[in-house]
Amino acid sequence: MIRSRFGAFTPARVVAGDHDLSGRNVIVTGGASGIGVETARALAGAGADVMLAVRDRVAGERVASEINQSIGADRVLAGTLDLASLGSVGSFVDAWGDEPLDILINNAGVMASPLLHTAEDLELQIGTNHFGHFVLTLGLTRALMNAAEDERTARVVQLSSIGHRRSDIHWDDPHYRNRPYDKWEAYGQSKTANSLFAVGFNERFEEHGITANAVMPGGIMTPLQRHLPREEMIAMGWMNEDGVVREGFKTPAQGASTSVWAAIGDELEGVGGLYLENLAQALPWGEGPNAGVMPHALDPESAERLWALSEQTTGVKL
Repeated sequence: MIRSRFGAFTPARVVAGDHDLSGRNVIVTGGASGIGVETARALAGAGADVMLAVRDRVAGERVASEINQSIGADRVLAGTLDLASLGSVGSFVDAWGDEPLDILINNAGVMASPLLHTAEDLELQIGTNHFGHFVLTLGLTRALMNAAEDERTARVVQLSSIGHRRSDIHWDDPHYRNRPYDKWEAYGQSKTANSLFAVGFNERFEEHGITANAVMPGGIMTPLQRHLPREEMIAMGWMNEDGVVREGFKTPAQGASTSVWAAIGDELEGVGGLYLENLAQALPWGEGPNAGVMPHALDPESAERLWALSEQTTGVKL
C-alpha cells in the first residue's frame, strides 16, 4: 500500500510545502469554493500557475485575487466552465488549446440535488460529476501529453467520495428515465463513475505519460451541501442541533490535502488507477472504520463499460 508521510488532517499547504512547482500549469475545476480554493492555494503557493475553471466567473476572479494576495504573487486566474453544458466544456477546451497542462484536478461536483438535468438532458449529478469531466479531460489530453516529460508524468486527479458505496452504476437507466429518483443513489453512482474513469483513463494514457487517480477528500462542510436541509444533516449526524459539526470532519484546507498529494506526491510518480484517501492508498471497504473503497469502484471491466457508455452519451471519442 502506498502512503504519504502525512497524517489524515494535514493541511494542503503543508503537503505542498517542500515542492517547487514553478513553471507547471494546473487546472482546478470548481475552484471558487470549498476544497477547490484550498487546493489551488496550496499549489499556487508552491509556485504553480493555476486556472480556476468555474461556472461563476465573477466569483472565480474574486477567489483568484484573494489567493494571489495571500501568496504574494499573481499565479491564479479564473476561466468559465459549466460542466452541465458540454458546449461550455468545449469552449473551455478550445480556449486552453495545446498549452502544456501538468495537472488537471477534476474537483467540481454536485451532491444530493433534486432531479435536475444538464443542457444535454442528462441527470445532473452524473452529468456534471462524470460526463462533463469526461469530455473536459479528453479534450485536454493533448495538453496533458504536451506536459509529460521523460522523468515526470502529467497527472489527472478525480474527486470521488465515500458516497460511492451507495451505488454502483445503473447501466440500464443511469439518468432515471424509467425508475424513481433517489438523490443519494444518484450521487453514489456519479462518485463510482469518477473512480472508474480514473481507472479507465489511466489504462489508456499511462504509457503516454499521464496517470490518473481517484481521491476521497473526507467529510468537509462546504457549498457542496447546498441542496441539503439543515434538518437532514442533523438527522444524519453530521452536526448537532446547535450546528456544531461532529468530530472527524475536516476543514477545507485539510480536505484539500489528498488532492494535492495525488497531484504532486513523489510516492505517486508513475502510479495510477488507485483510490486514495487520508493521504494514502485506500484499504478495501470493511478493513477500516467507515473508510476504504468498494470493489465496484475499481473494477476494470466496469471501467471499460463506463468508457463505452461515456463515448456513446457524449459523442466524444479518442
